Amino acid sequence: MDLYSLIATAKANGASDLHLEPTLPAAIRVRGSLRTVGAPIAGKALLDAAQEIIGVDAWPLFLERRSYDLSKSIQGVRCRINVLQTSRGIGMAVRLLTSFQATIEKLNLHPDFKKLTNHSNGLILISGPTGSGKSSTMAAFIQEINLAETRHILTVESPIEYLFKPHRGYIRQREVGRDTPSFEQALMDAMREDPDVLMVGEMRDPETMRLTLNVAETGHLVLATAHSGSTIEALQRMVAAFPPEMQNNVCAQLADCLVVAICQRLQYRADLKLQVPECEVLIPTIPVKNFIRRGEFFKIMSAMEIGAEQGMWTYQRYRTWLDSRKNWYLPDQEREAEETAEVVPDTVIARMASPAPKAGISSATPEAPAATPAKKAKENLIEIEPVEGGLDAIMSKLKPK
Repeated sequence: MDLYSLIATAKANGASDLHLEPTLPAAIRVRGSLRTVGAPIAGKALLDAAQEIIGVDAWPLFLERRSYDLSKSIQGVRCRINVLQTSRGIGMAVRLLTSFQATIEKLNLHPDFKKLTNHSNGLILISGPTGSGKSSTMAAFIQEINLAETRHILTVESPIEYLFKPHRGYIRQREVGRDTPSFEQALMDAMREDPDVLMVGEMRDPETMRLTLNVAETGHLVLATAHSGSTIEALQRMVAAFPPEMQNNVCAQLADCLVVAICQRLQYRADLKLQVPECEVLIPTIPVKNFIRRGEFFKIMSAMEIGAEQGMWTYQRYRTWLDSRKNWYLPDQEREAEETAEVVPDTVIARMASPAPKAGISSATPEAPAATPAKKAKENLIEIEPVEGGLDAIMSKLKPK
């Protein structure tokens, strides 16, 4: 088994995930559906690959936990890899991440999402099922801030999925297990590191949720993800994660600091040959804040149904907007355009940069032959052909006899 070749195959097929399990063929997920590739994989081959990827130093940690998360660039693809122990042996789940810098526009999200990054404090909660693109959407929010404002951005992830290049923002990225022992420690450290924006990769336990809410309440903009099927379910799960005696306080914190709750799922559009996010958006208006503070989450849906003017979206309303949308960002078309783009030769650039001929000297050129299909591709390319005989021949004709 060659992990690098399998990832290359998954990339070539446009897969989002690659699954490897001993005695089973590799499986790739394309447009939401799984299909197998190749012959069954031997357990020894997977064990060797896992040891190579995890490394000697971290291997004891895998043996202790029976799972290990890491991110790595393989075959030009940024991959999030989970190595796990199963009943058959050691397997892998590999998520192939997109190589481009995600933005609201490139993910085909609603343009109004850009306005949400203007907030200076509070909680932006992004939720959805596993594999629904939550990390990409959160990366898009971070990139929008990075491109537009001079803010100190701190991310805490496990593992780091998207590598950000600072533009106007000042970005620090920390990986749990490598740069910090835990989310809890990183969040406590963050209070002494002067961040304007904090990104929490995932809220997995009550302590992480508590610290995240505390940071959002103290004048910082916090982006975090959670697993749920709706925005209301995401809020309910956060509250339910705490002991009963703390839930009233958590509801009050959520009501005070929530900026927006977004839940998304990916929908494949056959007309575009592309998966696009379909979103539900909850804006904390005064009635919604009251419902959250009192823990009356079942009443929030009625507010969302009539909250279009406040920027709220139900799945149905958002789907209607997607159906009416005309301008789409299509990564495949852009990639094809880049690959087929013609490069102007240096010799042509030199000719175009040369001074114009002096007055009295003919600059006529012979009639060009009919354009061939290869030449038609060079629509914007201007070539200046030399006159037969060159400049010396022209000057000799101009000399007085």
